[in-house]
Amino acid sequence: MTGPFEDALAPVRDWLSHRQHLVVGLMTGTSADALDAALVRFTGSGLESEHEVVLARETPLEPALRREVLDVAAAPEVALERVLRLDAALGERYAAGVLELLAEARVAPSDVGAIGSHGQTVRHVPRRSGGGQAFTLQIGSAAVLAERTGITVVSDFRSRDVAAGGEGAPLVPIADWWLFRSPREWRVLLNLGGMANVTGLEPGAPAGAVRAFDTGPGNAVLDALASLASGGRHTHDHGGASALRGRALAALLDECLADPFFAEAPPRSTGRERFGAAYAARLRERGLSLGLSDDDVMATAVELTAASVADGVARFLAPLDRIAVVIASGGGVHNPALMAALARRLGPTRLERSDTYGVPPGIKEALAFAFLAHLTLCGVAGDVPAATGAARAVVLGHITPGAAKGREP
Repeated sequence: MTGPFEDALAPVRDWLSHRQHLVVGLMTGTSADALDAALVRFTGSGLESEHEVVLARETPLEPALRREVLDVAAAPEVALERVLRLDAALGERYAAGVLELLAEARVAPSDVGAIGSHGQTVRHVPRRSGGGQAFTLQIGSAAVLAERTGITVVSDFRSRDVAAGGEGAPLVPIADWWLFRSPREWRVLLNLGGMANVTGLEPGAPAGAVRAFDTGPGNAVLDALASLASGGRHTHDHGGASALRGRALAALLDECLADPFFAEAPPRSTGRERFGAAYAARLRERGLSLGLSDDDVMATAVELTAASVADGVARFLAPLDRIAVVIASGGGVHNPALMAALARRLGPTRLERSDTYGVPPGIKEALAFAFLAHLTLCGVAGDVPAATGAARAVVLGHITPGAAKGREP
């Protein structure tokens, strides 16, 4: 072959030569309830970057698509073709979400430098469960996303950390440090997604010293209990109403907290494989056998999330009276019962929402993955070995070229 060629990786090669970049961050979390998308303008490079969220939107996933995600994630065995079909379907949904976001922002796809797509986790096996080797799988075809939008995609962030000996999770801590660090006070970032996880920010500590880990169940168990109690009519405990009507049973809570996971020292991570629909079904069965109502079981599950968060922070980060604030984000901030339980158990530490610090709770992780994509294209490591357990910090993700087309052979 002869003649000039279009450089498919030109956006990557030229990244550091430009002062500003537009990046879209995409996230569908463990709960698989919505696609969070954020269009972010970065000024500068690496950890010194500044940012402006141009526009963010949260779009509920279609019920059939959400059911398929949850069914595939929960299945002990699944046909490969089914995973491939879901991978393609999610890629199409992500692409539609990006194009909708850009149309609303009146930004042309050609003006966007990259998309950072976390993908949908359908399996996560921590090292302790995987015989010393972690395994994790996020789907949502980067090829489809790049083809439909014409934008370069950075995806599959977790696998490189796993290859370096880490858990592949949590990956948001470096963004937590970038967004929320303080030179004067201890802060803890709490994400209330399908699983709950925390990032500890000691005052003045560098990014590499950040400690972070999954504390245990977040919304996944609560959502599954709501579905079980309603015969599938409800996907979550709206407004925490069920939990607020119920009364937690201390004896059942103690049984739950005896799970060895809660005593494991970080680095640690978990997922639906341990705290998902099957766990919720067992918890409900146990609660009903003890004479509890569904509302009582829900109240107990809320206390389980709050107690495991507070205990994890106090045991593995710092005494609660040394921590100035716990800053919460994720879908769980909309559950008054959960927020009240957390505030009670975290006292004297104050509990605040991330929007108090300029980051809306629903978009923090989409913003984080836009930032992680920006770090990757700057050639900067995006994981924190102290949080994931990796042997070294590594540049994350796979890069799929956007609009450039190859020359015909």
